[in-house]
Amino acid sequence: MGLFSQFCVGAEAQTAGPEIRLAQAAPPDAPSPRKRPPARLRVTPYYSPDGVYPRYNPGPNAVRECNAHYVQEFRPSGTVIVPRMNCYWRPG
Repeated sequence: MGLFSQFCVGAEAQTAGPEIRLAQAAPPDAPSPRKRPPARLRVTPYYSPDGVYPRYNPGPNAVRECNAHYVQEFRPSGTVIVPRMNCYWRPG
């Protein structure tokens, strides 16, 4: 019993008082910790852009059909005839 009471007394002597907590606090004039800038994400397209829009797969054996014709354009310098072309994909 005497041995047990010595351990209890030793445990009471080792408790931390408020003086130790104040001594471990950071001084008020210490600089604030540096904040990290937000992470930047690099966004890359799934395919390499080559100027073709809209990008889709027309399917196997597809054929591109184009219709070419001339149209009149009214410009400040005068009326001119210019070529126009419309193209589309059709199943082959």
